[in-house]
Amino acid sequence: MKYFTYFYENELEKLFFEKPKEFNKYSDRELLSYGLGATLYMPATRPNIHQDLLSKKHEGLTSLVIDLEDAVGDMEVDKAEKRLVEELLKLYSEINNHYLTIDDLPLMFIRIRNIEQLQRIKEQLGNAIELLTGVVLPKFNAESGGELLSEVVSIHTDRRPFYAMPILESDKIIHKETRMKELMAIKRLLDRYKENILNVRIGATDFCGLYGIRRSVDTTVYEIAVLRDCIADIINVFQRSESPYVISGPVWEYFSSKPRMLKPQLRQTPFRERYGDEGLKWRAELIDQNMDGLIREVLMDIANGLTGKTIIHPTHIKAVQALNVVTYEEYIDACSIVEAENGENGVKKSDFSNKMNEIKPHLFWAQKTILKSQLYGVLHEGYTNIDLIKKDVYVYNS
Repeated sequence: MKYFTYFYENELEKLFFEKPKEFNKYSDRELLSYGLGATLYMPATRPNIHQDLLSKKHEGLTSLVIDLEDAVGDMEVDKAEKRLVEELLKLYSEINNHYLTIDDLPLMFIRIRNIEQLQRIKEQLGNAIELLTGVVLPKFNAESGGELLSEVVSIHTDRRPFYAMPILESDKIIHKETRMKELMAIKRLLDRYKENILNVRIGATDFCGLYGIRRSVDTTVYEIAVLRDCIADIINVFQRSESPYVISGPVWEYFSSKPRMLKPQLRQTPFRERYGDEGLKWRAELIDQNMDGLIREVLMDIANGLTGKTIIHPTHIKAVQALNVVTYEEYIDACSIVEAENGENGVKKSDFSNKMNEIKPHLFWAQKTILKSQLYGVLHEGYTNIDLIKKDVYVYNS
């Protein structure tokens, strides 16, 4: 599996200084934790999941969560479990018949309701559980999380790695008076199981729901005050350099047009300067598809140290992944900082003569940037993420 396989080889050579490298569920955990990109959620009740994966229906897809929790009605749980198992067994049969390999599949996870459900599905899947990279644990909390993580460890082997992705979305976390105690308790718990934690996810929709809030297409999560403050505390606790976790950006909920109240969130200048009148037309198309809000929120995610994003529509895949590609300037600065780690220099002027690179303060950023560059690649000087997003984005029927 590799990012941007929908580009021709000559396009990759033109765009990338360092091309994206291959990875799969067996890659090193630290590297893999940065590799989820745009993680597409779909309900377990959806028919023909295995056929969609076989046909590579969603171009560019690298990670998928099959949801047994909020996306499934309480009256549909048995049906959803049965369909999930059937679809995965069909897929496993295709692998055994050599129609495809694990490397042909995106990283796959299931989002469960409780430990009993995970145990049932594990038993029914048998060896087919090796299709899964892991499990998503919603409403994760310090009180019951240990039992779930122990179950994850029991499934994990060197030959069949299996990871957990806890979602932080409970009332104890969003409520200010209990937040830090709960976050620190969860952090201590995750540290005990760190080798099985792939990343930490933020349940923005559940958080907003507890306050009767739903953000509009014109509003990012960082403009909802109660949510912004909570996200800041999650980053504060889980991204400390002494024992960091990769944190994924919250879900973007919108994928179709509606009347707009506020101005579009994409400036004209980058599009006009890069592509002229054609660029302005393309910008208008992105706005019509409500992609401008998504792009702005992903840029805010990255500015706050988050990597990747939960998505609910395949039209979001390419934009999210393109925005996570490392620029040439970022990469050269990161390499310069890492190379100067020997202590001979405390600060170096950037090769681009526009900033100072302080070795100790910027080292963690540089190490993260180099890890990301291995998966998402590095753009040639003079190219931007806009050049990647411009690749045609096909709209699929949901």
